[in-house]
Amino acid sequence: MEIQWRRSSKSSNAEGSDCLELAEHEGEILLRESDRPDVVVRTSRAKLRAFLGGAEEGEFDDLA
Repeated sequence: MEIQWRRSSKSSNAEGSDCLELAEHEGEILLRESDRPDVVVRTSRAKLRAFLGGAEEGEFDDLA
């Protein structure tokens, strides 16, 4: 089964070569950078949900 990668419509590059991509595969959430598709980070829905919650609350604003 082919992995269906998704990226935000807010990606900083029109060609899509400067963004993060997410996918679900075999119960895991996969994360990769579009310009380095061979490097994939695997995580759980719960961990991704916790991270996104922190991002929404501004916990990482100093890094952006």
